[in-house]
Amino acid sequence: MEKTATFNRLLDIMDDLREKCPWDRKQTIQTLRQLTIEETYELADAITDEDWKSIKEELGDIMLHMVFYAKIASERQQFDINDVINGVCEKLIHRHPHIYGDVKVENEEDVKQNWEKLKLKEGKKSVLSGVPVSLPALVKAMRLQEKAKQTGFEWDTTTQVWDKVKEEVNELEEVVQNGNQDDIEAEFGDVMFSLVNYSRFLNIHAENALERTNKKFQRRFQQMEALALEQGRQLNDMSLTEMDTLWNKVKETEKL
Repeated sequence: MEKTATFNRLLDIMDDLREKCPWDRKQTIQTLRQLTIEETYELADAITDEDWKSIKEELGDIMLHMVFYAKIASERQQFDINDVINGVCEKLIHRHPHIYGDVKVENEEDVKQNWEKLKLKEGKKSVLSGVPVSLPALVKAMRLQEKAKQTGFEWDTTTQVWDKVKEEVNELEEVVQNGNQDDIEAEFGDVMFSLVNYSRFLNIHAENALERTNKKFQRRFQQMEALALEQGRQLNDMSLTEMDTLWNKVKETEKL
């Protein structure tokens, strides 16, 4: 009952804002779209940092957006929040026959395969059709590979995948020598795609791994800038050797 009351409070506030606030009244699904994308990335940042306080806050922001879209849809007599919630409930029940039916599964992979089979029965033309076109390329690569795996299109061992990575790297080196920019870009993409595949076999998420490195680079670079300022200098006045010395100093400091 407490959960219902809390959610109803949010719905009541949304009604008030839509009626009384000039900014909220002006919004459309198009104007909210970019804001929703930004909120999603903010949630992703909080999850990467395991910042639970921020995760809670960002989840609230995204929930507000979901309620906002449903409110606009109800005004246009398309659907309301109850339709949204009932829809996802029905989908979950239908796609979990091992919970709500008599289907037997042995493990997580069985669940994933059943999920994709049910989606095809629902009218999906391809197991890959559920991957959003606008996903960032690195995330999309992993999702495509995960979905293809459900059909059995998957390497058997980590060694096989690493051999594929090396094969793609060799092909990249060959086209780099030829100097054709289009070929270089294509082969570079193949290397990245194979590395994403390798990350899956290592049970890590390529996007998360790269973001951790991004944050590490940013932290170290900014510390390097601070060290340069302590010397009364700017990085662009230093040689690469001098900057490398500062970089190594930062790395050593992090080990202490």
